[in-house]
Amino acid sequence: MSLFRPLVMLAIVVGSCFLAHNFSPHHKVAMEVNEDGVEAPVKTSDIFTTLYFHVVPAPVIAGHDHGDHGHEGDEHGEDHGHDGHHAEAPLVAIPLPLPAIFDGDKTQEGTQLVLYNLQIFQLAALLMILVAMSGVPTYLRTGKGDVVTRLMGGFCQWVRDDLVEPTMGKELSAKLLPLMMYVFFFILFMNVMGLTPMSVTPTTCIFVTGALALITFVLMIAGGMIAQGPLNFFKHLVPEVPLFLWPMLFVIELLGLLIKPVALMIRLFATMTGGHLVVLSFLGLIFFFSYAFTPALGKTLSPLWVGFAVFIMIIEAFVAMIQAYIFTLLSSLFISASVHPEH
Repeated sequence: MSLFRPLVMLAIVVGSCFLAHNFSPHHKVAMEVNEDGVEAPVKTSDIFTTLYFHVVPAPVIAGHDHGDHGHEGDEHGEDHGHDGHHAEAPLVAIPLPLPAIFDGDKTQEGTQLVLYNLQIFQLAALLMILVAMSGVPTYLRTGKGDVVTRLMGGFCQWVRDDLVEPTMGKELSAKLLPLMMYVFFFILFMNVMGLTPMSVTPTTCIFVTGALALITFVLMIAGGMIAQGPLNFFKHLVPEVPLFLWPMLFVIELLGLLIKPVALMIRLFATMTGGHLVVLSFLGLIFFFSYAFTPALGKTLSPLWVGFAVFIMIIEAFVAMIQAYIFTLLSSLFISASVHPEH
């Protein structure tokens, strides 16, 4: 068995985690020395706030000077923000005439488009697709291939035969199958890589899930108009109903076109973010009990919280695959319903 491709895929994951860990701001809890002379958080709630910032996209910075990070704790007001991390300039900042919501560098004037740590894992997901799929066409023609090829080939056949074709039909699925496969594996690899230590999950960013949902929305509208014609597309939104009900149902169906991609966006974002927050909450309880009560109690209860976190991580691995399936399935259904309104 060839180990080359598995090792390359492992190197992609490890390299992405290394870059995200070393070139992202490190969040720190604001500490102080209490009346007993013991260093403790200023507010125990800051423990959870700091952990939760790990699901928030962070700009890629030039790197960290690990030698003096312990000597800057006395200057929180000057060098730290409310979340306790250093305000370092992004490595990449491109000024563009965009709304302020897209500004990633508050230290400069105007809107700066910056490179975020989650984009490292988006690029890594694309590389994983290229590496994992490199032998699949040959395997499907000849039936020969290594373990990775057979596994990915089976996945591709399953996506085609059980996911896309039954919902879209053979004619439409033949045109959109490559895109649907890309969406499925792109989400799958992003979700799975987000479970590794020191990683970032791009699907916990609503901009990422929104962009994926926008693809579905464009295909719904454009595909429906191409297949039916612009006028017939809007005409067929409402079935045969009494004339006085037609205006109300037309508005409802029109809103439904917008709600469907929004539901795709929110479902993927909320599910992945919620799972990560639960895991971080259990890990945060280790530090919370140590600082709020006694270090001995924190150490005693830590196996319990770690066990809960591991249990949730196992469920998260299952959810990561299920969410890729659900997003692709619903996208196929929504696009098919727009192209073939009689269905």
